Amino acid sequence: MDQSNRYANLNLKEADLIAGGRHVLCAYVMKPKAGYGYLETAAHFAAESSTGTNVEVSTTDDFTRGVDALVYEIDEAREIAKIAYPVDLFDRNIIDGRAMIASFLTLTIGNNQGMGDVEYGKMHDFYVPPAYLRLFDGPATTIRDLWRVLGRPVVDGGFIVGTIIKPKLGLRPQPFADACYDFWLGGDFIKNDEPQGNQTFAPFKDTVRAVNDAMVRAQDKTGEAKLFSFNITADDYREMIARGEFILETFGPNADHVAFLVDGYVAGPAAITTARRTFPRQYLHYHRAGHGAVTSPNSKRGYTGLVLAKMARLQGASGIHVGTMGFGKMEGEAGDRIIAAMITEDSVDGAFFHQEWLGMNPTTPIISGGMNALRMPGFFMNLGHSNLIMTAGGGAFGHLDGGAAGATSLRQAEQCWKAGADPIEFAKDHRAFARAFESFSHDADALFPGWRAKLGKAAA
Repeated sequence: MDQSNRYANLNLKEADLIAGGRHVLCAYVMKPKAGYGYLETAAHFAAESSTGTNVEVSTTDDFTRGVDALVYEIDEAREIAKIAYPVDLFDRNIIDGRAMIASFLTLTIGNNQGMGDVEYGKMHDFYVPPAYLRLFDGPATTIRDLWRVLGRPVVDGGFIVGTIIKPKLGLRPQPFADACYDFWLGGDFIKNDEPQGNQTFAPFKDTVRAVNDAMVRAQDKTGEAKLFSFNITADDYREMIARGEFILETFGPNADHVAFLVDGYVAGPAAITTARRTFPRQYLHYHRAGHGAVTSPNSKRGYTGLVLAKMARLQGASGIHVGTMGFGKMEGEAGDRIIAAMITEDSVDGAFFHQEWLGMNPTTPIISGGMNALRMPGFFMNLGHSNLIMTAGGGAFGHLDGGAAGATSLRQAEQCWKAGADPIEFAKDHRAFARAFESFSHDADALFPGWRAKLGKAAA
């Protein structure tokens, strides 16, 4: 059934829709299956996302037609379809009238991507008007709060040097805490890897107590504040709250040194909102475990990493992993810096839409995945700033001189970039950074050919 007469209006102008402020706009890369027209399929896509069915029904009235989602622009050659969703379509809480990402996802990527006439469809960007934006929680705690704990300026406080204790599974509480202590002698921030929780060989409460003890000892030793991000992800919101409350009780005076990590993709918006609203003073660390199933550039369905990051800011994530932008082991490219800009700035051009965040708190880019000190100067140069959290696992503990030296090498990499120095020349006077060349020689050969002859004994 061709529904383009009802669910498409190509006379609508995007600028007018934005000025009207009554529509959420979504841009999809969509392809119909063979034998189906582009506009016809796009209209079916919009109908399934809103008020439509596959047959005419007797319950449709004039008001119903007023909240139809409408295709307002198509570019068949580029496989682009843009759809306007009336704000009134989206579900709101009965307790406080707030918006919810669950409803946004249900409508905009619900059944439409699985319809029989759709070869594929993937959301690449969306625009939120001011009236809808104000209904989202947004972040309560930001990187400024972490900088404050670390005793840094709350504007441009810089690089927070972090790691992930490896192996990600298999360590018992005390060996895990010992590794934390070692890293904290040079670094700032440690996060749980996403599978870590309450395994039989590493009971949650024992691990929390051991990490708290390690933090106290590391702070006493260095005279510097330290940070830890604990995984509180669970299917049951009561389990999440129980974990969070136990952590805060155990850490006591160091409670503001603790972030709460939630696997926002696998556990969903309800888990993020549970943490955001129950523990608004804790830094909410959005981990993306599993997201590559839909956000990968190789995936033709789902949504992109930009869309995921944008939703995370709306939900209230303090920080979210944004990939390594082609500088680490994860999929991505240098142009992915648009994702970091979208979550940190107040006025941003996205892939298809300009977004005004109207003062909503920023979300920190968190970088991990195959990064080490040698890759950092180029990464910072591409991004243009170092106001982020790095969690380098192998990049810290793969350093020949151990985790503390690995952390120091990462910190020195930022110093090298800030100074605009040649990395090889900088390494001659910075031992930990120099030893990173020997520690990660494969990267050194690729990034800095001839480094052995130039560094000589400094890297030995």
